[in-house]
Amino acid sequence: MNNQAAYAQQQDTSNAVVTVSGLTKAYAGGKTVLQDVALSISPRECLGIVGESGSGKSTLARCILTLDPFDQGELRLDGQSIRGLKRSELKRIRSRLGAVFQHPSAALNPRLTILQSLLEPLDQLKYYVPSFMAGKSSESRDTAEHLLEMVKLPASYLDKFPHQLSGGEKQRVTIARAISTEPDFIVLDEPTASLDVTTQATILNLLKDLQDELGLAYLFISHDLAAVHFMSDRIMVMKEGSVLEHFPKEALFHSDRHPYTQSLLEVFSTCCLPTEPILL
Repeated sequence: MNNQAAYAQQQDTSNAVVTVSGLTKAYAGGKTVLQDVALSISPRECLGIVGESGSGKSTLARCILTLDPFDQGELRLDGQSIRGLKRSELKRIRSRLGAVFQHPSAALNPRLTILQSLLEPLDQLKYYVPSFMAGKSSESRDTAEHLLEMVKLPASYLDKFPHQLSGGEKQRVTIARAISTEPDFIVLDEPTASLDVTTQATILNLLKDLQDELGLAYLFISHDLAAVHFMSDRIMVMKEGSVLEHFPKEALFHSDRHPYTQSLLEVFSTCCLPTEPILL
């Protein structure tokens, strides 16, 4: 048994919020985009996935979010297989998932105010009142104000439109949307790739704080190994749709890393990979 298989077997999946086994997907033309992918993520844990463009990272994310189908394998969310679920059951499970993508402008309807955008996910769950509003006002605007406060934006932004916000501010709004339904698990697919370096650091710190405050599990996807190392408890390296290796982040610099992982490390050979909150 190789080190990769041995480490995978050591992962406790009994209380995992997400478990994937044998996941395989091919495009209509026959090209395999995911090949026998397996992973699990426990409560409050962050699994980081790194790999170059075209490695299958984002396709895997869409499969886990039940946005794209897959050909073989199994996906379990909170211990329940999604295979054969009725539409109503799948909708209920999807409400426990959140997502933040690379381009916040594409995620926000330009015709809706920030208030309307924040309330959209909650409107789909009739009569749902987030626990963070328990004992407080049940007014929708108050809920939206609280969500903005959680991502450190002023309440005055509720009446703005997306084009009036900076890229970093728009990404904060998409994060607020993602946490509005109180998910157990959030997919973060290149959430800082379109932002400047200073704003990237701010968003990463915010995501860390929210994880601690809300007890979230993350799947953090990036081509930026420094960001993955900062955010994650474990790291999975993908190339051409397959998992090359999977290890605790403390083992990133071990000499037995796969040559491809070592090539990614060379990019950061002249700088320090952050392990503590980035101070601005």
